[in-house]
Amino acid sequence: MQTLIITKDNFETEILQSDKPVLLDFWAPWCGPCRMVGPVVDEIAAEADDIKVGKINVDENPDLAAAFGVINIPLLVVLNNGKAVAQIMGVQTKDALLQLLEPYRI
Repeated sequence: MQTLIITKDNFETEILQSDKPVLLDFWAPWCGPCRMVGPVVDEIAAEADDIKVGKINVDENPDLAAAFGVINIPLLVVLNNGKAVAQIMGVQTKDALLQLLEPYRI
């Protein structure tokens, strides 16, 4: 599965109504650490069919960033059944992100 670009227009359908756990990456193009973790997030999306992966550009979607209380980026949030259940901030390894997702995978 590929990484989804999430905006306020598709957030409810793609994220809140997802029948799979979701990994959301809050990022911005000017953020160096975001550019480092982005390929890791994309790799997880490409390999995992049992989760949905989305990216939210905080500059283009400030309302979504505010709704999640995003202060620093990158912020990675796991949602299950439409609810935030875990989060981690900063550059993370693929293994760290997979461990964060593990309790929620189908």
